Amino acid sequence: MLCFPFAKINLGLAVLNKRSDGFHSIESLLYPIQMYDILEIIEDKTSRVDEFSVSGLALDIAREDNLVWKALLFMRRHFDFPALKIHLHKQIPSASGLGGGSSDAAFTLKAINQLFQFAVDESTLKTYAAELGSDCPFFIHSFAQYARGRGELLEPFELKISSLKLLLIIPDFSVSTQEAYAKIKSNKKQTSPKEILNQPIENWKKHLKNDFEAVVFNDFPSLGAWKKELYRKGAIFVSLSGSGSAMFALFEKQIDLKPAGNYRFYWMNFPN
Repeated sequence: MLCFPFAKINLGLAVLNKRSDGFHSIESLLYPIQMYDILEIIEDKTSRVDEFSVSGLALDIAREDNLVWKALLFMRRHFDFPALKIHLHKQIPSASGLGGGSSDAAFTLKAINQLFQFAVDESTLKTYAAELGSDCPFFIHSFAQYARGRGELLEPFELKISSLKLLLIIPDFSVSTQEAYAKIKSNKKQTSPKEILNQPIENWKKHLKNDFEAVVFNDFPSLGAWKKELYRKGAIFVSLSGSGSAMFALFEKQIDLKPAGNYRFYWMNFPN
């Protein structure tokens, strides 16, 4: 079975407070974008041992720490099925705030469920995914969803931005989510991103915030400089995605913009 885990961006990200379980409560709109990993899962009738390999962008983690492997082991604890050969081709940069690892995990759960016809419903798959990571439940579906709690409480959210062009800005460095959360100052009294998202898009530049920008831009000033430059180039809205390091910008139309230094640019359409 071949599947294509997709990336996401965050439109607004409010970090509200630290919970008793050690996680932070957040609010954010998670929006799918057209950047994909490639995940192949096939039954291996010649072996009793699972195989897992990775190609594409380098991952500096052990197999045991990869969310695909964790998702496989999770399913093995709940179901009996033959050995698998799993290959992951990474195209979504890791530690970029685009959710690639979480998406890979969710698609592993879905693929094994489908491959062996376990008939696990989507609600249960979301529950499984939440045990693997806060963002993972979002990737069980492929539409925009508003996230609460630690990110696992989701509701569909309609946002009419499919006519806009998306510019994805990816630097050659990553940002540790754990370190970013350790530095962030939560603010449970701030305006909900949902309230701002329901306003005209012209208001987003002033009011729709990603709380991680204060931390990440301090550590990586070039990201903040790029945000200012993209607004000078006519962007409607520019933001860090998740805890970074990727940023994105919304434009009415694609412009001639050349990447510089250690940054790569990707233009794409929004899914309809």
